[in-house]
Amino acid sequence: MNYAQLSAAIQEYCQSTETSFVANISTFVKQAEKRIYNMVQFPALRKNVTGTTAANNRYLACPDDFLAPYSLAVILADGSYEYLLNKDVNFIRESYPTPTSTGVPAYYALFGPRSDNATELTFLLGPTPNNVYTMELHYFFYPASIVDTGTSWLGDNFDPVLLYGSLVEAYTYLKGDPDLQTQYENKYKEAILLAKRLGDGMERQDAYRSGQARIPVT
Repeated sequence: MNYAQLSAAIQEYCQSTETSFVANISTFVKQAEKRIYNMVQFPALRKNVTGTTAANNRYLACPDDFLAPYSLAVILADGSYEYLLNKDVNFIRESYPTPTSTGVPAYYALFGPRSDNATELTFLLGPTPNNVYTMELHYFFYPASIVDTGTSWLGDNFDPVLLYGSLVEAYTYLKGDPDLQTQYENKYKEAILLAKRLGDGMERQDAYRSGQARIPVT
C-alpha cells in the first residue's frame, strides 16, 4: 500500500472528504507510524554506521537520526570486534573518574547533549580512548515517513497495522461514533499483535543479545 492508496482508504473508511480532514491525513499517518515503530522493533528500523574516536576524548557523537542503541563496538586493527557494555553515566564516572584514565573503550553510556552543543546527543566512553579507534554503532531510528516518500517498508510489508493505526488517529480527529472507534482500536490491536509476532518474534528467534525485545513464537 502506497501513500495515495492509504490516503484514499482513510477517506473511504471514515466517509469524509472534508477539506480540513483531508489536509490532516498526513498527520494521522505520521502519528500512527511513530506509535507502531515504538511498539514493534522491526529489523527495518535498524541502521549501522561507523565513526572514529579521538585520542584522549571520552565523548563520541551520535548520528542525527539516532533514537536508541542496539550495540556499539570497537573495530580493532586486526578487524576483530570488541563490543562495549552499555552502562549508566555514573558507572563510568565512578570507574574512570578522570579523563586521563585511558585505554581501549570497554563501556559506553548515553550522555545526552553536552554543554557546548545543546542539540547533539553523545556517548560517554570508558575508559577514555587512548588512540583513534573505528567504532560501529547499531541503532534504532525512525525511517522516512510514507507521507514523504510515497512508499515505505511498513506499507509494502505490513499495511494492516498502518491502515488501522491511521484510522484510529483519523476517527479520533472526527470525534466519531464510540462503537466504531472501539472497533478500529481493536482491529489495530490485532494487527499490532501480528506485527509483534513478526518483528519481535520470528525475526528475532536467534538473537544473541537478550536485551532486545523478543517474544516466543510457534
